[in-house]
Order: sequence, then structure tokens, then C-alpha cells
Amino acid sequence: MIVLKTGRELAVMREACRISYGALQEIGKAIEPGVTTAELDRLAEAYIRSKGAVPNFKGYEGYPATACISINNEVIHGIPSKKRKLVEGDIVSVDLGALYEGYHGDNAATFAVGTVSDEAKRLMDTTRESLYEGIRAARAGGRIGDISHAIQAYVEAHGYSVVRQYVGHGVGTSLHEAPEVPNFGSPGRGVRLLPGMTIAIEPMVNVGGPAVRVLPDGWTVLTSDGSLSAHFEHTVAITADGPQILTAD
Repeated sequence: MIVLKTGRELAVMREACRISYGALQEIGKAIEPGVTTAELDRLAEAYIRSKGAVPNFKGYEGYPATACISINNEVIHGIPSKKRKLVEGDIVSVDLGALYEGYHGDNAATFAVGTVSDEAKRLMDTTRESLYEGIRAARAGGRIGDISHAIQAYVEAHGYSVVRQYVGHGVGTSLHEAPEVPNFGSPGRGVRLLPGMTIAIEPMVNVGGPAVRVLPDGWTVLTSDGSLSAHFEHTVAITADGPQILTAD
């Protein structure tokens, strides 16, 4: 069931999303060669709790950490580790969220560790821009497929592929609500977009093919062909005046 949020609910959700965004930015500022992914995770948890919120990924379906931290050919759901140190040239995708007064925020971004290859930079730029292409298509009266098509068309025009096994989703009093928001599809198809809907739009883009596999840890998702992957995400409200990004300052 799709839940439309009232103005009061959106105000609370906006604060949850602001905290989520702040935690993501804190991690981004701390990313450098030699730092462990566990250190980044601790930083995110401390930030979220300092704002009176709770890390909403921690314990979700058994996930053990505050942030999903995925490196290079890892697409999503990488588990932070004291043994995993960032290396110059890595790209690091961080996905996290906060629960505040019963409402969730959810966002992600991919960061460069020092100087990265031209291919890595182009992948990150393309993935980030595909997210905004999707957001621009998220207009009341339209369809989910408008968002999906905008992302897919932009990504494929730049020679990359979108992951198909994992998709965006509604967000609210649950971290994952209806509807699903795929990063591929046809315009004019799917659920109609209505004011009050809140959705996480999150393109996951691979340099190579779209296929992925899951490590034996049951969480970490990698590209099947070993190619680089990037991930960007915002929580967005559908309004009569156009889409509003909630995961922002």
C-alpha cells in the first residue's frame, strides 16, 4: 500500500532526511587513504545519534552496521570492517539513513579516495547526473516509469548499464515501502505519482554489464564481471509544485 504523507508528516520526514544527509556528508569529509570502513561507520553512527535519531540500517533484517560501505566493484551492502582500509584511487559507495520520530531518511553517494581514474570519475559523474534526471521526471501526475526511463536512457547513452536486481522504493514510517522505483523501464507505465508520495530514487550503475552476485556474507553485492560500480540516492517528496529533495541541508 502506498502511503501519502501529510504536511506534518513531511516536516518530520524532512528532519530525518536532513540528519541522514548530514551523516553522509560527515563520512564524505573523512574519506581518505588509510581510513578503515569501520571508522567511517562509527563516525556516521555518532553523528546520527548526536542529532537525536537512530541509525535505521543497523539491525535491519540483521544488518550489523550503520552504513553500507561498498568499494570499487561492490555495488551495495558492503559491511564495514576494521580490516578494510581505503586505498588511493578507490571509489567508495556509502548508503545510510536515520530514523527520527518514527520516520525514515535514506541516501547514498559514491566518493573518490584521493585521485581516481578518468573512467571512475566519469562513472561517478554519470551516475550522479542520472539520479537528477530521475528526480526531474518525478512529477505529480506522471508515472514511476517516467523516472525509470529517464535514468536508464541517460546511463545507457553514456555507455554504462543499470543494475536491475535492486531498485529504489517508497520511504516513510518503514524504511522500504511501496512503490518500487526501478532504474529501468518505459515512460508512462507503472504507478501514478501523487502529491504526498515519498520515494528513494537510487541508480546503481556499472561500467560493464548489469549482472550482479552476492558474497557468502549474504549482504555484499558485486558486479558479476568485476567492473566498477557507483551508487547515488536521494529521498524525494512528490508535490504539486514539483519534486522536492528531502535529503539535503
